[in-house]
Amino acid sequence: MSNVIVALQQAWNRVGGRLMPQACFVCAAPAADRVLCATCSTALPAVASECCPRCAIDCPGGAVCGRCLSHPPRFDATRAVFRYAFPVSELVQAYKFQARFGVGRYFAERLLAAAAGLQVDAVIPAPLHPHRLASRGFNQSVLLAEPVARALGAPLLRDAVRKVRRVAPQAGLTLEERQRNLRGAFAAQRRFDGMRVLVIDDVMTSGTTLDELAGALKLAGAARVEALVVARTPAGPN
Repeated sequence: MSNVIVALQQAWNRVGGRLMPQACFVCAAPAADRVLCATCSTALPAVASECCPRCAIDCPGGAVCGRCLSHPPRFDATRAVFRYAFPVSELVQAYKFQARFGVGRYFAERLLAAAAGLQVDAVIPAPLHPHRLASRGFNQSVLLAEPVARALGAPLLRDAVRKVRRVAPQAGLTLEERQRNLRGAFAAQRRFDGMRVLVIDDVMTSGTTLDELAGALKLAGAARVEALVVARTPAGPN
């Protein structure tokens, strides 16, 4: 039933904006069939121009940050579009928990621009545990990944990695607690020998989820794992 509701909501989001103008999510000004007016879209907090190429955290000169030098993650690079700050945080919450698929389409458009020039062999959306997927009704990362995979000419492998263990919510946990919480949570369902894999997710906080995903992919033979995310928190948990 949840899939039917999601399909109906998506259809309404596609058609509704053409039937009646909508207000900008941030300032409530007329935005035609867009989620944001042009002014608010331009003003969204972008990720820093100088950031670590490995984890996308702010870093002078765009050098690899100290954490990635001392404890290299298993993913090889990260591209992020926004800082996870107001109003991006509110947009993300509306997309994930209120099924605002128009917001998801807007995020996907911005991810397409950020993905320019990437050469990958497969695109993987960050998986949800089946219980979380059933309760939410959709995987927000799948909807973000679909247009990116098409644009890159790479297959979208929705079920190639699965979340095989339910974990406690990550919010409020320290870095060490996040790592323990997610250890062994993902398992590849196929081989990725020699492949360059792009993982797509909505928000990167500490990088623990992406690190565990990259670990599962490299255990299955992936040669390189890159991450593409909508938003990066300014600083992950210590």
